[in-house]
Amino acid sequence: MKPQTPPQTYRVKSFGCQMNVYDGERMGELLAERGIQPAPEGEEADLVILNTCHIREKAAEKVYSDIGRLVATGKESGKAPLIAVAGCVAQAEGEEIMARAPAVSIVVGPQAYHRLPEMLDKATNGERATDTDMPAIAKFDALPQRKKRGPSAFLTVQEGCDKFCTYCVVPYTRGAEISRPFAHLVTEANKLVEAGAKEITLLGQNVNAWEGEDDKGRPVGLGGLIRTLAAIDGLERIRYTTSHPNDMDDDLIAAHGEVAKLMPYLHLPVQAGNDRILKAMNRQHTAESYLKLIERFRAVRPDIALSGDFIVGFPGETEAEFQDTLNIVDEVRYAACFSFKYSPRPGTPAATMEGQIAAEVMDDRLQRLQQRIGAHQYAFNQASIGKTCSVLVERTGRHPGQWLGKSPWLQSVWFEQEGVAIGDLVEVELAEAGPNSLKGLVRGKVTV
Repeated sequence: MKPQTPPQTYRVKSFGCQMNVYDGERMGELLAERGIQPAPEGEEADLVILNTCHIREKAAEKVYSDIGRLVATGKESGKAPLIAVAGCVAQAEGEEIMARAPAVSIVVGPQAYHRLPEMLDKATNGERATDTDMPAIAKFDALPQRKKRGPSAFLTVQEGCDKFCTYCVVPYTRGAEISRPFAHLVTEANKLVEAGAKEITLLGQNVNAWEGEDDKGRPVGLGGLIRTLAAIDGLERIRYTTSHPNDMDDDLIAAHGEVAKLMPYLHLPVQAGNDRILKAMNRQHTAESYLKLIERFRAVRPDIALSGDFIVGFPGETEAEFQDTLNIVDEVRYAACFSFKYSPRPGTPAATMEGQIAAEVMDDRLQRLQQRIGAHQYAFNQASIGKTCSVLVERTGRHPGQWLGKSPWLQSVWFEQEGVAIGDLVEVELAEAGPNSLKGLVRGKVTV
């Protein structure tokens, strides 16, 4: 490749999970340290980073499609951008990306992006650069201080996965479970609040697997970390995702009833409602043990909103076993859910299992599951009518004086009021409910 002028602007396009969003923000902060600024809206960037996700089928092909569009746009404008592929597809298929896509200058895995500036130097000198090393924790030590990103912020506390669910590539693309040090997390959380964050969401592939030692050297889990962060002046809300049923402990459950700043919302994936399918998935919990966990959370926080993940059409799943999934949806009455058709991922045990389900069967099951989930979500929103709660304002609405934000239960709420700004906490009465959002009426003071 020919040497290029160092980029002045960048754009990060992140796919998939919230951790990818966090990683994308951190890559932007690394580039900002070099004086490289986000490209203005509507303008082409000098550097484009495709921050990829490998969870769904054909993820890699979508990357090549995006690369092709960037190349075509560059030819039309006469200004080809530097292209970097980051994230889990980069980790899994780095060498193939370099072989198939000559336009790509940089391939960097999710545990190595702290070395992006050095790789960018190589790229501008005409060298192609690849780094898919997986150091345990060095990435976080090399990242710059957090920058203001709005009233809500993500904070990665844990990465990687040791569970090896048979359908999942995360252990291969994100590596083994690691926990960031307690002191580092407290420092970063304080910096986020100083920069304007009112709400922090703690992130991890199995976030409740986080463990560390507090400032007195005592062993502490996620519940203890949450209790410490709750003492930060100016931090109003704490959330966490994604949790695993096997990593739940008594202290974290108790925190939902004892820590006022911990929002009444829990994302706890079950994936299926049938024990045989759960065993084939290597989920290591049963439908019964999962439901007992839900009971414990509702005992300490009766108004808690529950969310989950579901996969339909796992190899060998019968109609009766799918009905068990519908049954658990009815039992839990989720406020929200993510649901997917099973997607074979190369290198995972499930990809070669017998009994792969026909696409039309998976389509039918997914449609029925989503209808059931949608009915419960609408019912949850309807049951919220008449409640008064705080809404954290995240953005403006379509009309003058209209604002949008999130309730404590992570519902989208809109309301109309003058003299409000992004980042305010506004007391509203939930007055009307739809399947995906609620209308609020301002009933109390605005907290700036």
